[in-house]
Amino acid sequence: MSGAVDLSGLKDRVAQPPAPTASSSAAEVEPVTSSTGLAPVVDVTEATFQAEVLERSTQVLVIVDLWATWCEPCKQLSPLLEKLAHEGGGNWVLAKVDVDANPGIAQAFGVQSVPTVVALAAGQPLADFAGAQPEPQLRQWIAALQDAVKGKLAGPPSGGEPEPEPEDPRFVAAEDALEKGDYAGAEAAYNLILNSEPGNTQAQAALRQVRFLARADGLPSDAIEAADAQPDAIEAQFDAADAELYAQRPEAAFDRLVALVRRTGGDDRTRVRTRLLELFELFDPAEPVVVAARRKLASALY
Repeated sequence: MSGAVDLSGLKDRVAQPPAPTASSSAAEVEPVTSSTGLAPVVDVTEATFQAEVLERSTQVLVIVDLWATWCEPCKQLSPLLEKLAHEGGGNWVLAKVDVDANPGIAQAFGVQSVPTVVALAAGQPLADFAGAQPEPQLRQWIAALQDAVKGKLAGPPSGGEPEPEPEDPRFVAAEDALEKGDYAGAEAAYNLILNSEPGNTQAQAALRQVRFLARADGLPSDAIEAADAQPDAIEAQFDAADAELYAQRPEAAFDRLVALVRRTGGDDRTRVRTRLLELFELFDPAEPVVVAARRKLASALY
């Protein structure tokens, strides 16, 4: 930590909420506690800080996200933290704090800028950082913290948490094949699932990913340069878009194919549009980069 953090004052404030006034309702003064057990993500106020952060941190690691509605970097960091918390399934808890609505919590942590993220265990801060961070670094940071507190906390309350569902052996077989680079085997395994469950969205999404990876794995190293030298060669542009997407440059891949849509017509335009829509399906439809590319495609078509 950059400085000592004393949470006792805030703890006392939470433990003894102010008495109701003549114009206050019981709902306004009664501390709110989570009814969802170890939910991966909880919104925390000064009234719930004691239960949701300090007490919860005796059971599992709690990571506090101090954010504000006007903060642009917060809009990048908070969704990433929420995604990782949901992946964790309650093994650690993300506590979200709006600093404008809860200045006491911000003051207790000595927040000087947002976003600020603080990890706590057993009621004590372990580590913090300020500013947005990329996903790989966030994963490493959280994994290191979990290793540090492993076996030192009480763990989730027994009896209250549902048993994890057993892994589907069909998906395990497909994932094992994919890890070995056996794209044909993985595709066959996912197709086997879809033969009996045509509406299985998890298998559908996985199959699209496998087909893309198999295609991208066989691309020449100069696919992008070759396409730039042949701007009207459709297959070359397809290869370059795959290469850009594989290199985690989806905006470049989408822009390349949108531009190709503008330059083509008839059956060629249909082919390019179809490939672009296939690439969109590799992402969540709500991803900003997909939403923006769909707008550009609509403009190119009409």
